[in-house]
Amino acid sequence: MNETVSWLLDSDPAIRWQTLADLTDEMPEVVAAERGRVASEGWGAALLSLQSHDGRWDGGTYRPGWADESKPFFDAWTATHFTLDLLRRFGLDPESDASRRALSLVRENVRWDANGARYFEGETEPCINGTALAIGAYFGESVDGIVDILLDGQLSDGGWNCWADYGATVSSFHTTICALEGLLGWERAGGSAAAVREARQRAEEYLLARGLFRSRRSGTVIDPRFTLLSFPTYWYYDVLRGLEYFRSTGAPADRRCDEAIEMVAAKRDASGRWPLENVHQGPTHLEMEGPEGFASRWNTLRASRVLRWAGAE
Repeated sequence: MNETVSWLLDSDPAIRWQTLADLTDEMPEVVAAERGRVASEGWGAALLSLQSHDGRWDGGTYRPGWADESKPFFDAWTATHFTLDLLRRFGLDPESDASRRALSLVRENVRWDANGARYFEGETEPCINGTALAIGAYFGESVDGIVDILLDGQLSDGGWNCWADYGATVSSFHTTICALEGLLGWERAGGSAAAVREARQRAEEYLLARGLFRSRRSGTVIDPRFTLLSFPTYWYYDVLRGLEYFRSTGAPADRRCDEAIEMVAAKRDASGRWPLENVHQGPTHLEMEGPEGFASRWNTLRASRVLRWAGAE
C-alpha cells in the first residue's frame, strides 16, 4: 500500500470506504463494512445529528432559516439541500436505518420556498433541480417529475442555465454539471428513457466541445475558477468535477478531456497529494480540511480515481 493511500485511509469513513472501493479494489464486504460507519461515525453522523424534527437542517430548504432574504447572492451551505448532497457524496448507505429516518422526514415535511412543492417534486431552477434529482435518485425517492422539468428546460446549445427564465440563451457550466449529475443518477438508479439519454449526450457534448473549461469560439479559459480544485463543490463547476462526472458514466475518457486530465495530474505534489485550491465561502456545518493551498484528502481521492480511470496514473 503506497503512502498516499495510507494517508487517505487515515481519515473519516466517508473517505476510507471510497478509497477502498476505488483505489485498492478491496473485497466488497470490507468496503460495505466501512461504508456502514458513515451513519454512525465522523462527518456523516455529525450531519445526521443536526437534522431537526421537521426534516430540515438549519431551519431552511435551500437557504438556512436565518438567511437575510434581502441579500439574494449570499451563500450559506447549512440548509437541507446542501446537507443532503454532502450525505450523498459521503456515500451514506440509502438502506441504513439512519438514512431511512432522515429521508422520510424530508419527504414528508420539507418544501421549497420558491414554489411550495415538496422537496422531491423539484424547484424552479435547473441547478437546484439537478442536485435534488441526484439526491432523490441516490436515496431511492420518486423524482420522475424533476426529470421532466429538466428536460423541458434544456437549451438549444445542449446545456442548462438558471438564468434562462430571465432571458439567458447560452448554457452555464455550473448549471449543466448539476443537471448532468442528476440525470445520470436517475439512470443509474434504474430510470430509463430515450429522451434522458439524448439530453445527457447533448449536454456532455456541450462540455466536451469546450475541452471542459475553454470557450468554443476563442479557446480562452472561460473562468479561472474552473481550473481550481474544490470540495465541497456545491453548485460550482471545476474541471475535476467535470472529469468525475465523465468517469462515473463508465465510458472511456474522451480525447477532448486530455487537457483537463493533464491539468489535474500536474497539480499533484511530490508526496502524491492534491491541494484544496478554492474554498466556496459561506457558513458550513463541517470544516473537513483546509485552508486553501494545503493538501486535501477529498481532492486527492477524487483526482486519483480520475487518473486511474483515464489511464494517466
